[in-house]
Amino acid sequence: MGDLVTPKIFNWASTNPKIIATSSIICRLMDDIASHKFEQERRNRASAVECNIIEYGVSEQEACIELKKQVENAWKDINHELMFSEISKVVPMPVLMRSLNLTRVVDFLYKDGEDQYTHVGKNSKDGITSLLINPISLST
Repeated sequence: MGDLVTPKIFNWASTNPKIIATSSIICRLMDDIASHKFEQERRNRASAVECNIIEYGVSEQEACIELKKQVENAWKDINHELMFSEISKVVPMPVLMRSLNLTRVVDFLYKDGEDQYTHVGKNSKDGITSLLINPISLST
């Protein structure tokens, strides 16, 4: 990223600012929702879904609904940070876009509770093909 990433930007990022924290929340929760059943088959119990079930005494479906609400709220926080917060005036937009783009990729890979990262399917193959091999030209 050339001169955009300065020691000041690295220091800012290391403080876990809201845009990075909310991006992390989205990534973690979407992964846990999508991979919960697969992880349970491998006897891996460390997931947000399992923690929610145990902590609140709810069903798996209720836990996933609650976690999806948290993902939705985190998206609202990211949008607010990019559009209205002071950070977008201090940190260069290309730096902020890295966090947003990572979150977009995770959203794409784990959309609708499907783990398209671990179990690559038609949706992910078609999406990647559309983006990288057959992109839509934006020039007129």
